Amino acid sequence: MPTSNPTSNPMSNPMSNPMSNRTSELSIEATRLPTGPVTRISALVLRLAVAYLWIENLDWKVPPDFGQGDRAGLWAFTNGSIAHPVFSPYSSFVESFILPTFVPFGWLVYVAEIALGVFLLLGLATRFWAVVGFVQSFVIYLTVGAQPHEWPWTYVLMMLAHLAVFALAAGRVAGVDGWLRRRAAGGADARLTRLLLPLT
Repeated sequence: MPTSNPTSNPMSNPMSNPMSNRTSELSIEATRLPTGPVTRISALVLRLAVAYLWIENLDWKVPPDFGQGDRAGLWAFTNGSIAHPVFSPYSSFVESFILPTFVPFGWLVYVAEIALGVFLLLGLATRFWAVVGFVQSFVIYLTVGAQPHEWPWTYVLMMLAHLAVFALAAGRVAGVDGWLRRRAAGGADARLTRLLLPLT
């Protein structure tokens, strides 16, 4: 008695069924993320806006004491995390470690936020700096999220903006990252280029 071989039936084998393959291709195409001009321009605008946010945010972080002398500015917001904690262990860390060494901490914040603004503006190592910006936004949320007259969602939106910059690899649009990747694709073997590529 003859036995049937499932693989001999083209309709039972998706690999040999042109209609099935076509349906699969259409399904993939329907869910593919857009990469056209609107997406690229949006990525550029987002990156520049986030860069400007960090640069503009420096105006109340005034060296050399960052508000410690007159109990204002960065010092006041940092100290406020103790009276209005978002996460108690973090507030204890601020009280025990950050406030006693506040001026070096202030310089660290100042330099980090300058770097965030500059690197995002240039579109250089954008994905790395998007991660740094996400972490910094989270730390700001832990510091001021429960303080009076603050809207916590501001800092959640900042985190999401950096996540979008990372996901879109926004430095590849009119940024140094795009130039580096074109250089690498063209066969350039510069060591610095190869080191920076994973950060773009």
